[in-house]
Amino acid sequence: CLWVFQVYQYMHETITVNGCPEYQARATAKATVAAFAASEGHSHPRVVELPKTEEGLGFNVMGGKEQNSPIYISRIIPGGVAERHGGLKRGDQLLSVNGVSVEGEHHEKAVELLKAAKDSVKLVVRYTPKVLEEMEARFEKLRIGAARKRDQREIQERSKRDPREIKERSKS
Repeated sequence: CLWVFQVYQYMHETITVNGCPEYQARATAKATVAAFAASEGHSHPRVVELPKTEEGLGFNVMGGKEQNSPIYISRIIPGGVAERHGGLKRGDQLLSVNGVSVEGEHHEKAVELLKAAKDSVKLVVRYTPKVLEEMEARFEKLRIGAARKRDQREIQERSKRDPREIKERSKS
């Protein structure tokens, strides 16, 4: 528990709060909790407002109910609106679009809400990169598994046409 005290002490020394010592203690406690949450890959929700332009919003999303995962910002397009604005990060979980919650929703619903926005879009997001990394690793495993199955089917189909192919492949 010494490290918790050390972080609290550091926060207490760095935070400037006008008012009584009780306000500084509360602010320090909140900042300490936020620092630990951020170090674990979690953060508080934040609002990001982006202008809607003809070029789009400048980011991609992945995930959704059908994939048994939250919806995430998977890519910030270089030079796009989101990158120029600077408010979104790869790894942000999308919580709502223009006041409509997308937590536990299908991917397509989030995409429809983003496309339906007129002049600007107000997003509520939370930075959780570790969860995105886990989700991407799971998708990669599924992709590799599907590729292996496809390769096995191709080998079986070829071997039906030419049985020598199996013998030749097994020698190498």
